[in-house]
Amino acid sequence: MSEPENEPQTTRARWSLIGPGIVVAATGVGAGDLVATLIAGSRFGYALLWAAIVGTVIKIALAEGVGRWTLASGRTIFDGWSSLGGGWFGGRLNWAGVYFGLYVVIWGFVYGAAAMTATALPLAALFGGDLKVWGVLSGVIGLAFVWFGGYGLFEKVMTGLVGLMFVTVVSLAVIVAPDLPALMTGMVPTLPQGSVFYTLGLIGGVGGTITMAAYGYWVNAKGWRGPGWMRVMRLDNGVAYVVTGVFVIAMLIVGAELLYSAGIALRSGERGLLDLDQVLRDRFGRPISILFLVGFWAATFSSLIGVWQGVSLMFADFYGHVSGRSRGLERGIEGEGPVEKTLPFRAYAMWLTFPPIVLLFMDRPFGLIVAYGVLGSLFMPFLAGTLIWLLNSDRTPRPWRSGWASNLLLGAAALLFALLAGNELIGLLRP
Repeated sequence: MSEPENEPQTTRARWSLIGPGIVVAATGVGAGDLVATLIAGSRFGYALLWAAIVGTVIKIALAEGVGRWTLASGRTIFDGWSSLGGGWFGGRLNWAGVYFGLYVVIWGFVYGAAAMTATALPLAALFGGDLKVWGVLSGVIGLAFVWFGGYGLFEKVMTGLVGLMFVTVVSLAVIVAPDLPALMTGMVPTLPQGSVFYTLGLIGGVGGTITMAAYGYWVNAKGWRGPGWMRVMRLDNGVAYVVTGVFVIAMLIVGAELLYSAGIALRSGERGLLDLDQVLRDRFGRPISILFLVGFWAATFSSLIGVWQGVSLMFADFYGHVSGRSRGLERGIEGEGPVEKTLPFRAYAMWLTFPPIVLLFMDRPFGLIVAYGVLGSLFMPFLAGTLIWLLNSDRTPRPWRSGWASNLLLGAAALLFALLAGNELIGLLRP
């Protein structure tokens, strides 16, 4: 079904078009985010609920900035980065392009292995079998899906996975019976002792990844082009991150009620969710455990296929700019057709799938992990900072430049992610 060429005039019709925001929000919520939220709830109860709400507002501002840039300027986010100061190859590759190129290659290699492992964990817990086999199978299925499927199918599948995630986690929050008076006290900003970086992580972590920059590409794939679609984009983005916020609050409730009250600690990383599975099985029985594992799988697999699709779009745009053959928002490379069918898109999707399989069978090299951590920690402050630059310059038509509220939120995001990056870098360099 094709999208209308002009923005619909009724609210009901606008609601019917929601989709790209759900895609970007779902891609950003992975197993590591679920564990971080659970651990925050298990250590501090409801005290950091306010941080989850602040985080939701900041993510709305970041994704809105990406969408507004795309619709107002008619250019991709990488096209915007390419305009930020001189460069090489006839001005087609500048400092931002060099950073992005290094980042997307190293990050993709390590992330591919992490995503396949995370998706394999609930499958192995549900059906048994070798974790590595499930991981490889998940990666190959993700590759086949983005290789043969178009955006329309991709959005429908992602929406279904979000529904699974939402129903599962909200059901768990209801089952564990939240303490509503305590929940309300968490709306008041407080910082319990030892909670500073947990708070910053909760604000910045859930739903905040490189795929936020892919939002503009998904908006374009949906058929929204030009400032006339701004209201639809903002509704789409707001609804998606409000859903994500409810999702985060539900996970915090599970951590506070199920783990905090019982003094149960989880392992860090994705395997901490297997600890929660065991707690749920012991307390509520196998059916609830299965329900949770299905939601766990939906969260991890949605992140996997979201990255396989979204970051491959960004890489294809990067390649098109460097080679001088980009068609920008026409979603392709000159002479090669739609971007999903181009060699750069498919080559990057294969890069996410096959080389990382090696890491599933070996200890990840220390130097590679350091490079991954350094480049990855800098991406979100890079995105927030460049959005401030682009949306306050003459690259953006004057009616759509940032106002004080957008600048305040994007500035807060840049500062927040810079602090998180500093903490990450200190952790990497500490013996």
